[in-house]
Amino acid sequence: MTTADGVLGGPGPAAPQSAGKVKAFLRLVMIEHSVFALPFAYIAALTAMFRRSGGVHWTELLLVTVCMVGLRTFAMAANRIIDREIDARNPRTAGRELVTGAVSVRTAWTGAGVAVAVFLGAAALLNPLCLALAPVAVVPMVVYPYGKRFTDYPHAILGLAQAMGPVGAWLAVTGAWSWEAVILGLAVGVWIGGFDLIFACQDVAADRAEGVRSVPARFGVPAALWGARGCHAVTMALLVWYAVATGAGALFWVGLVIVAVAFVYEHTIVRPHDLSRLNRAFFTVNGFIGIALFVCALADLVVRGLTA
Repeated sequence: MTTADGVLGGPGPAAPQSAGKVKAFLRLVMIEHSVFALPFAYIAALTAMFRRSGGVHWTELLLVTVCMVGLRTFAMAANRIIDREIDARNPRTAGRELVTGAVSVRTAWTGAGVAVAVFLGAAALLNPLCLALAPVAVVPMVVYPYGKRFTDYPHAILGLAQAMGPVGAWLAVTGAWSWEAVILGLAVGVWIGGFDLIFACQDVAADRAEGVRSVPARFGVPAALWGARGCHAVTMALLVWYAVATGAGALFWVGLVIVAVAFVYEHTIVRPHDLSRLNRAFFTVNGFIGIALFVCALADLVVRGLTA
C-alpha cells in the first residue's frame, strides 16, 4: 500500500530520491558525451581482435566499455568539483549542478569514487598490464582541470588524457604495447584538443576576467580557431598514417573522406566574429565524426573477415 511504503518508512520516497540523485549526477558528468571517445576505443579494440584471432571477444569489449565510461565519468566529476567556484562566476556554467546545489560535493565525490573503482576493477579483469597502467591513466584526468590555472595550453593536457583511450583498448585485448594504437591515440588526442580550442572560444571574456588560462584567452579567438584547424589537419594525417600502418581496407578510407568533409564543415560554421553555431560544431559535428569513422572501420573489418 502507498501508506505502508510512504508514510511508514518503506522504500516509496527513498527510491525516487535516490533515482533523482543518480540522474542529477549523470547530468553533471554529461554521460552522453562518452560518444566522443568510445568509438575510437572500439576501433582499436576490434582491430586488435581482428589481428589476434579474427573474431570479436565480447567480454573484452564489454570490459573496455566499462573502463572507458568509468574513467571518463571520474574525470568529468573531478573536473566539475575542482572547477565549481570558477563555474559559479561564469554565466555559461553558473547553472551546473554543483553550482546550483542539485548535486552536493559529497555526492559528486562519491560518484567519482565509484566510477574510478569500477574502472580499476574492469582493468584488473582484463590483464595485469592494464591494471598496472590504470593508475597512470587517472593522473591527467585530475591534472587537466588544474591546467587552466598554470598554463595557456590546458587543451594539450585534455588531448593527452583522451589519447590514452585507444592505447588502453589495444592493451586490453593484446596485453602488449602497440605503436599502431599510439598513432590512433595521438589522432584522438589532437582531434579533441583541437575542438576544445573551439569550445573555449565562448568563454574568453569570463576567462580573462577570472584569470583562467587558455589559448583563446591568451592569444584571441582567431588564433585559437587557426590552432584548431591545424590540429585537425594533423589529426587527418595521423588517421591516414594509422590506416596505412594497419593495412586498412577501402571502407576505412571512405570513413576518412567523410571525416575530412566533416572537419571542413566544422571550420566553415565557426568564425572569429560569429560563434552562434559553436555548439553545432562542438557537439553535433564531432559526435558525428566519431560515430561515422567507427561505422566505416567496423564495416571494413567485417568485409576483411572479422567475425562475431
